[in-house]
Amino acid sequence: MRMSGAESDVIDALVGITPGSPLDAIRVRRPQARAHAQATYRALFVPAAPGHVTAPERFAVGGFVAGLHGATAIAVYYAARLAESGASTALGEAVDAAIAEARTSGPYGRYPAGPLSREDTAGVSYRVGAAIRPRLGPRLAAAFEHVHMLVFHPRDAAPAALQALLDAGWSTTDIVTLSQIVAFLSFQIRVVTGLRILAGHS
Repeated sequence: MRMSGAESDVIDALVGITPGSPLDAIRVRRPQARAHAQATYRALFVPAAPGHVTAPERFAVGGFVAGLHGATAIAVYYAARLAESGASTALGEAVDAAIAEARTSGPYGRYPAGPLSREDTAGVSYRVGAAIRPRLGPRLAAAFEHVHMLVFHPRDAAPAALQALLDAGWSTTDIVTLSQIVAFLSFQIRVVTGLRILAGHS
């Protein structure tokens, strides 16, 4: 799947949608949704003004989120974009290793005291392993730990959890970008999964 995310529709490529196919006809019925999804991808991963969040950081986080969700094909896509962004092979291998050590089920977390407390579920809080941390660097290590919380411990998200990102050099604007990437991947994965089911893929 070699294509530029800035030029081709990423969701179409991930599903394998070809012009004139039945799935293409389905997507054509929602032109604004199709256009906005691609525009969001461009804004998050190939922005005109990237700011302080580098392209390798963006694609590394995208691949990590996809890996945590078990979306292998999407993780492979972001790994390819990570390599194309100029990232080292060592960084790509570190992302893969982090996915392997961070995978779990969920969601976990605690509700505020009250009727929903009966649904509290304890679960692991991920910390990047000592062998992987130097290859990721402090910014990505902190980002991966935060992303893991957002994916598996959404109920535990709180302002205090942002301090580790600030300490690692993420600005408040960077943190907004990071959160947007996590949210977009959750959307993208679900759309791709649904379309692949319609196409008869496993």
